Amino acid sequence: MSTLWPRYSAPEDLTEIESVPLSDRGLPDSTYALLKRAADLWPHRRAITILPEAARWRKPRSWTFAELLGEVRRYANLLREQGFGRNDAIALMSNDRAVMIPAILAAQLVGIAMPINPDLAPEHVNELLARAGAREPDLSASPESSKYDGELPQGTDLAAYFHTGGTTGAPKLAAHTHANEVANAWMLAANELLDEDSVLFAALPLFHVNALIVTLLTPLFKGQHVVWAGPLGYREPALYGEFWRIVEHFRITTMSAVPTVYGVLAQCPVNADISSLRFAMVGAAPLPPAVRNSFEAHTGVPLVEGYGLTEATCATARGFPDALRPGSVGQRLPYQQVKVQADGVLAISGPTVFAGYVKSPGELVEPGEWLDTGDLASVDDDGFIRLSGRAKDLIVRGGHNIDPAVIEDALLGHSAVTGASAVGRPDPHAGEVPVAYVTVAGDVTPEELREWAEQRVPERAAAPKEVVVVPALPLTAIGKPYKVELRVDATRRELEGLDVEVSAEGGGVVVLVGADAVADVKPVLDRYAIAWRIKEEARS
Repeated sequence: MSTLWPRYSAPEDLTEIESVPLSDRGLPDSTYALLKRAADLWPHRRAITILPEAARWRKPRSWTFAELLGEVRRYANLLREQGFGRNDAIALMSNDRAVMIPAILAAQLVGIAMPINPDLAPEHVNELLARAGAREPDLSASPESSKYDGELPQGTDLAAYFHTGGTTGAPKLAAHTHANEVANAWMLAANELLDEDSVLFAALPLFHVNALIVTLLTPLFKGQHVVWAGPLGYREPALYGEFWRIVEHFRITTMSAVPTVYGVLAQCPVNADISSLRFAMVGAAPLPPAVRNSFEAHTGVPLVEGYGLTEATCATARGFPDALRPGSVGQRLPYQQVKVQADGVLAISGPTVFAGYVKSPGELVEPGEWLDTGDLASVDDDGFIRLSGRAKDLIVRGGHNIDPAVIEDALLGHSAVTGASAVGRPDPHAGEVPVAYVTVAGDVTPEELREWAEQRVPERAAAPKEVVVVPALPLTAIGKPYKVELRVDATRRELEGLDVEVSAEGGGVVVLVGADAVADVKPVLDRYAIAWRIKEEARS
């Protein structure tokens, strides 16, 4: 048995894997060392294929592993010429895969890569740059030399700053070490589901850890070919009309996406031979049973769930297509320890827990031994994790905690419901009452859905007071549910008729009142446990 590659094809292999210390596995010291290993082992094998926009996917750009290494070294030389060094944060903002893929790896070789969502508001970008002391390099030209003789990073060196999925105020910056990223990539590569001939499809944005860890670094371990979508990735509508033909042409083995992508693909006629697609990976948001059922029935391809967060590098659990555990997001990955704390919240410990949040240039707020995920969960004896919602999303009705997942699950059981999200609406008597927002595909009324949920939730207190049908549920830029926007809407509905404005601030909801309306509005607002303040009037 290889020290690097243990037997790992079933859940019961986990104990045997962990009988060998991770330090004895012989992992590369850095992401650059991982790339260099791949180029040495498979110099002429195709590593990366980048598609242009969907209409021209048959005219891609490709690199072998040796060519990818050369591109990374050229960008690294460019960064060094511009004065970047080991402790410098290098901000990268682009949707061009041909630039971002080698630039991220080069930035980790030279300093600290800091990929940023180009769609973030400018004030948020500026705050992130200031917090990290980062600057953006000029990547418009690259030195021709593919030789690199600079200082090489070590496992304890910082590799990247990734901003979290925050949407109100500037997101947090999570710092990863090279050891974090290499270990997490190895944990995913160590399974026997994919061999060297497997081909992966990637389309998530490179400012998201899933794109870096799951579809860039992990394939380097076994020399696997990755086909990358164009600049817009899954956000390009035309991609879906061509998707199954792309799978057939490149013989795609697996893919990674969020639930909304599979919901769309379940509606796209299968107009090609997709027999190469063994399974599809899904994460970042809860997978509605209706989406799983429709996609698997439509394609015959099993969906394999995973679970993770930026603060634990990327992935903490993943499922097995031949050993599915309904309701589970997968078994914990090797060498990661998980436990449920007294408050019901999942905590993680091990080699993938991040180095800390960036407080200021060169200063980190380090995590404790156990990382609090904020996710309510249970863990069985085999290490399989079942999530039951976000702790901060709990609806508190008269001092009684209600998990919104029980409401959402009840509504998703209706054949017409395609998506559901429950939140708390301010109430003068109970503090909060549950309300739900849904998307539907069929002829059903909100009142019918409210009655449906009332009959199926596990407790009377969880019955939604109102069900609102919306065209789409709000998501973050990386596909995660965005409940703050729904809380704003619920508060606005409750306060309808009052001369106030409702907005999201700092992850919460605040009511803004004009100075001349305070006397009339304050007695009403004081009946609610909600934050409010006087609105600053625009100056002429």
